[in-house]
Amino acid sequence: MPTVSTLRTIRSNGYDLSYVEAGSGPPLLLVHGSLCDYRFWRPQMEPLGAQRRVIAVSLRHYWPESWDGGDQGFSLQQHSDDLAAFITALDAGPVDLVGHSRGGSVAYRLARQHPALLRSLVLAEPGLDIGPVGGPADSAPPTDLNRSDFRQRALALIRAGDADAGLSLFIDTVSGAGTWARMVPWLKRMMHDNANTLLGQAAESYDTVTAATLPQLRRPPLLIGGAQSPAPYPSLLDALAALWPEARRATIASASHAMNLWNVNTFNQALESFLSAP
Repeated sequence: MPTVSTLRTIRSNGYDLSYVEAGSGPPLLLVHGSLCDYRFWRPQMEPLGAQRRVIAVSLRHYWPESWDGGDQGFSLQQHSDDLAAFITALDAGPVDLVGHSRGGSVAYRLARQHPALLRSLVLAEPGLDIGPVGGPADSAPPTDLNRSDFRQRALALIRAGDADAGLSLFIDTVSGAGTWARMVPWLKRMMHDNANTLLGQAAESYDTVTAATLPQLRRPPLLIGGAQSPAPYPSLLDALAALWPEARRATIASASHAMNLWNVNTFNQALESFLSAP
């Protein structure tokens, strides 16, 4: 089984992006979501590295940087631009791109703006809002993540000095009640390391997806969800699949929002099956 490299950096869009990699072959780029960094993907690195070059990156201002929220270089567009430069700097050809949660929104935007950089796209419960999907009412499904104030309430607790309470509110909202209390120490440490990145998300809104804005990709994407994920993720994936009927679906049993950690083997098998398909 391949070993994971030591931490590396590569200059991308005027910033040193940190990453690790394992294995060799077709490049697979893994993009984390809120409060996370490249460490989020540690259960995927070595197993998937047996067949391909697996790369896990930390987005701008995430750990190992210790960010105080003091500049404007934090946005979905900034992170998408950084990833485009990162893929180009790797000089490895088109990548298979996996984005989780907010990282799914970054990956979706990258796929729209730079489809030639991608061989395939995997969205794991992405941070997206879904526009009208047709039907008699032609109305948007109840999947709008922007209308919830949980991020602002979590940020207020962190700013008040109660990081545990703020992180608990955030994680329990996106993954289900009691998730923070059950979380293993290394995950809690990672989220404490990235707590200040919520400063960058305070006024952030996700992309609204319609049939007219779907990326033009080489092959249909894979949409992954956790069987136990809370609202709005199940209805969001259903609505996204209705807009994108050629997309493949995978549901990870016994797993919530962080499905790659809840059920590692099933998640890895779903990815490998999709990536290995003709």
